[in-house]
Amino acid sequence: MKNPDYYLGMDRPITRRDMFNGLAGLTLTGLIPQLSWAERSSLPKPEDLIDATYYPPGLSGLRGNHEGSFEVSHGLARKGQTDWGPVQSGANFVYDLVVVGGGISGLSAAYFYCKKHPDARVLILDNHDDFGGHAKRNEFEVNGRTLIGYGGAQTMQEPSGYSLIVKDLLGDLGVEPKVFDTAYDQDFFKRHKLGAGIHFDAEVWGDKRMVPYDLGPFHDYLMVMPSPLSAKEAVDEMPISAEAKTQFVGLLTETDDRLSEIAKADRWDYLYNISYRDFLVKHLSISEAEVLGVLQDLSIDSGVGIDSINALSAMSYSGLPGWGATGLPELESDETYIHHFPDGNASIARQLVRKMIPAVAPGDSIESLITARFDYLQLDQADNRVQLRLNSTVTHVQNSSDAKNTKQVTVSYVQNGQAYQVKARGSILACNNSMIPFLCPELPEAQREALAFQVKIPILYTTVALRNWKAWKKLGIGATVCPGSYHINAMLDFPVSLGDYRFSETEDQPVIVHMERFPHRYGEDLTAQQQYRLGRYELLTTPFDVIERNVRGQLQSMLGEGGFDAAEDIVGITVNRWSHGYSYWYNPLFDKVYDDDDDPRYPHIIGRKPFGRISIANADSAANAMMESAIEQAHRAVAELG
Repeated sequence: MKNPDYYLGMDRPITRRDMFNGLAGLTLTGLIPQLSWAERSSLPKPEDLIDATYYPPGLSGLRGNHEGSFEVSHGLARKGQTDWGPVQSGANFVYDLVVVGGGISGLSAAYFYCKKHPDARVLILDNHDDFGGHAKRNEFEVNGRTLIGYGGAQTMQEPSGYSLIVKDLLGDLGVEPKVFDTAYDQDFFKRHKLGAGIHFDAEVWGDKRMVPYDLGPFHDYLMVMPSPLSAKEAVDEMPISAEAKTQFVGLLTETDDRLSEIAKADRWDYLYNISYRDFLVKHLSISEAEVLGVLQDLSIDSGVGIDSINALSAMSYSGLPGWGATGLPELESDETYIHHFPDGNASIARQLVRKMIPAVAPGDSIESLITARFDYLQLDQADNRVQLRLNSTVTHVQNSSDAKNTKQVTVSYVQNGQAYQVKARGSILACNNSMIPFLCPELPEAQREALAFQVKIPILYTTVALRNWKAWKKLGIGATVCPGSYHINAMLDFPVSLGDYRFSETEDQPVIVHMERFPHRYGEDLTAQQQYRLGRYELLTTPFDVIERNVRGQLQSMLGEGGFDAAEDIVGITVNRWSHGYSYWYNPLFDKVYDDDDDPRYPHIIGRKPFGRISIANADSAANAMMESAIEQAHRAVAELG
């Protein structure tokens, strides 16, 4: 091993679970394509794979779209495979409903259906080894203390604006957003004098710097300390050329109207239809590559760079500089960003499951849920009214007769190499829209094309357990953006204490650090969807040790001057790989956008039409990645089935 790897701790025996490693004892799917049908018959039965020790939240290494979760789907969609061997019956009765997908939308659909039909028998099928979809829970044990983090959907954003459908469901679940007024420590970062920073890595910028300045949304997002530096002082510390510094200071401080040639009534539309990069070049005279390079990846959640995001979104949502030059009124602040469970929206998924399958965990309140260890053995018991079957990839959903007259559907799936088939009086597809044309090839061609339009944004959410956060405290940094680095940002987790769970109170205690990567291309004249496909390929072909090395190196570079030792201080790494991440929302730089969000010409409206006894849910069918959209679409799909 090279010396740099040794000093970063790459030899340490933690989370060294790449590819199949870390999934042994959970699922054998990753190896099954290599086995003959005769060999497969000797594999353990599905019910033998989930035992009392089965607990996916405690796994580390590569999670999210983990090995074993996508091979069957890829065989179907990429290779056209339709023969999965001899088919066994998955039940000796007809279900009332089979839900494909155990994320927030699928679980909500099952809940709504059971509320409407209390005696119904419902089966939920999911291809992952855990439920929740992107609402994923990560756990670590550090010195006898359990740390809880999120591996995907992180927050209920602006819940006061939720629809009655969503508010009623949250009420049923016992979720009261007001609890976060006290559960979320809104004074944490300021009390510990932690601000935001910009980290420049020496390999990328020729010099290593941590500049204590908020170049983005952290002030509103985390309520960090104000920067101790003025814009000019901060730029002076950046390792960029003198001319780049002059332009950067101008960008950060400009208040003159640079859009005077455009009528104010037209400026919102103008900014919506021009890229942020073009806005900077055309209206703020930014020509230095270093300035554009610093900003390039800071549009973060959009999954693309500044050349592929519109200027309005870049400034209003991502918090990038330049609004002072638009001549428009100051943007109104959003609802405080505090509605966050320790495991993000995984608590919503867990509460839905506990409501439908009470034996999975004791208690009923949200407070009791936070530290509850779920008994996964209870998910798929034969006498459950609702059964949740993991490691089960659906391969075909078909109306039993023509779509107009059918009264049943047949659902085929593969679980641990064995093909199964069940029948139901209806099915809700709460899975990725892009898979549905392969699951239901009988759909009309126009609907299949509309469903295929949904190309989800690839995401890497990495959670890192640290022995302590002394280096963060010493440097006075709670969150950073990292231009040009592998992960574009790094931050201490949201300071939430709820039920018996307590967030780290002092810098001597362990903590979780959250890091993000949104792989995309730049300067290649590619559409957002083309970039997402290439980003998906990158995620699926990058081994865990490459990601781990980047995590360790990046944190060491950021925090080394504060006394951080990657080899000693990192005690756990979970990489949540979402090659199919956020639902695609229409990008005005590449797509036709209509005034009405429900315009019937939109692909998501065409794609979600019911087909016989098959209905379609999931956030994809709203072209919106938010939790509330997933719930609303589930409610619509249940109403369509009656």
